[in-house]
Amino acid sequence: MDVAAYKTKALEWLAVIEGWLASPPFYVQLAAIALAVVVARIAARQVRARLPLLRDAPAEGPLLKLRSFAYSCRDLLYPVLQVVLLAGAVAVCDAAVQSSWLVRLAQSGGVVYVLYAAINRFIRHPAINAVARWVGIPVAALRVFGVLDQVTAFLDSIAFEAGNIRISVFALAKAAIFGGILFWLGRMSTNAGQKVIREQQAIDIQTRELVAKFLEIAIFFVVGILLLNILGLDLTALAVFGGALGVGLGFGLQQIASNFISGIIILLERALKVGDYIELEDGRAGVLREINMRSSALATFDGKEIMVPNEKFITTTFTNWT
Repeated sequence: MDVAAYKTKALEWLAVIEGWLASPPFYVQLAAIALAVVVARIAARQVRARLPLLRDAPAEGPLLKLRSFAYSCRDLLYPVLQVVLLAGAVAVCDAAVQSSWLVRLAQSGGVVYVLYAAINRFIRHPAINAVARWVGIPVAALRVFGVLDQVTAFLDSIAFEAGNIRISVFALAKAAIFGGILFWLGRMSTNAGQKVIREQQAIDIQTRELVAKFLEIAIFFVVGILLLNILGLDLTALAVFGGALGVGLGFGLQQIASNFISGIIILLERALKVGDYIELEDGRAGVLREINMRSSALATFDGKEIMVPNEKFITTTFTNWT
């Protein structure tokens, strides 16, 4: 699009704006929006001041949790009243001037404002709050303004194709959002499951560590499969790519694979266990605090933590003083 086309488009929008400014229904809708906002503000203030449930923070007494929840909703009173009054303004404008598009637009913005206020009030976890604000609110805004389908169609039209595999910008955005959520849930589930497993004192510590590691592998394997299904990728189409990737991993990631297998061998052979005092070949020593998938952690008495690749415990000499 050249400069002349942009100029033509700008003149068209200018004509539309001039038409709005010369239209009495436009000013009626502006007045209705302003009246709804002012009345909602005054009504919310009066209700909070006069209703004991919203005026005073509960400290004790019956139904304390329910009263505390009701008091925590006091910040939502104004945006909710605003949406309700704007809904009434839509009906009034339709009856009076047969036009309410501007009021409906303001009402859609009010719904987004209610969502934003609810997220800030009730979602305390920083990561979930950030996802809800930066992902949930924009999606909700596109939905209430009625342009979500157009935006998703546009993003899906920008795609890269290689054979039977098609990856679009929309698919990548969906993978980033759902991948982050799935891997966060996977990490939370892994930590919770490993905590339960490690608390089973009837099982020896090596078996607990081995089961904990297999649980971590299983959870993230399931997460990976779910993510591929969300992307809509045909797994059979990835067979050739997977074979090439496997060869690449075999040559380029030999050390990582070696450390991973070494960690499993350590857990199966039970030559080491968490809590052993280990002295390495180079003289460094510490208490074995954790055996991870790639490396193990030695905690020294001076507050340091030494990360030792698991392969070192298989291919080199070390002393287990315990």
